[in-house]
Amino acid sequence: MNKLNKYSSYWIKFLENKRNKYSLFIFSFIFILSLFAEVISNDKPLVMNIDDKLYFPILMTYSDKHFGGYFDTEADYKDDFMTRKLEMKNNWAVFPFNPHSYNSINLNNSKPNPAPPSKYNYLGTDDRGRDVLARLIYGFRLSVLFAFALTAIGILIGLFFGALQGYYAGKIDLYLQRFIEIWGSMPELYLLIIFSSLFEPNIFLLIVLLSLFGWMSLSDYVRAEFLKGRNMEYVIAARTLGLSNTEIIIKHILPNSMVSVITFLPFRISGAILILTSLDFLGLGVPPDTPSLGELLAQGKDNIEAWWLSISTFLVLTGTLLLLIFIGEGIRESLDARS
Repeated sequence: MNKLNKYSSYWIKFLENKRNKYSLFIFSFIFILSLFAEVISNDKPLVMNIDDKLYFPILMTYSDKHFGGYFDTEADYKDDFMTRKLEMKNNWAVFPFNPHSYNSINLNNSKPNPAPPSKYNYLGTDDRGRDVLARLIYGFRLSVLFAFALTAIGILIGLFFGALQGYYAGKIDLYLQRFIEIWGSMPELYLLIIFSSLFEPNIFLLIVLLSLFGWMSLSDYVRAEFLKGRNMEYVIAARTLGLSNTEIIIKHILPNSMVSVITFLPFRISGAILILTSLDFLGLGVPPDTPSLGELLAQGKDNIEAWWLSISTFLVLTGTLLLLIFIGEGIRESLDARS
């Protein structure tokens, strides 16, 4: 009960600041909304009625032959055949708010690509005719999920090595510290270039490679907390009572060492988003067809006159990082005992 009251007091202190509260609410709302990107932005109808039969293309795949066409491939709901089919009496379809997916190309655009914003493409198109708004929605979701995964893996590895060094100290701390110094001096960017030439780039390969290096900065803080806590009176008492080292680490020292981990959590997430954006900007990240904020920034650099590419992506990226920084500062202030 005391721990519950303690955590609730942290939460109340965090929400007392309006900047913290609104930042957390806005970021959470946008992220949860992006999880339903297929419902918000898609070139398939959410539901449609053809010949008095209901179809749900967003959930199921229907071939062109299914609607009286000639092809076995998935139906294109924006071609002339399907358009005429939907214009027939009693036939209708409900499309998402933005009727474009991240890889759908506007073939009926009267202006050359990249085309400026219009009533068909709210934020314009990129140099391949793909909808910018759709790629921003899907790219934001990919970036945040990537950051969450990379941060979670980095925290687990950092906690393990930091706890191992700080609790046992001595030779274990000395040898692991020398290993971290050697491992941290390896050229991470060159390794990414080498692996991207050997393997087909994908999001899972990036997570694995970046996780090999992203835990070291966190392990230093955890190590310092464990070095400080291993000789505390409550730890000595627990050791005297016969608790094992694992129980002491997990039940006693680790909960008191999580302040540094929680404090740096939003900053690590924002750093992971920046890493993915930078790699995609350099062409070392996800495959070209994958929606990415970095790829849109690279297109904006190559097409200076297409201001909608750079400005929209810059606003999304800057807004996301600002919200995460505000959340991180709020967490740090609420956990600060001096306040």
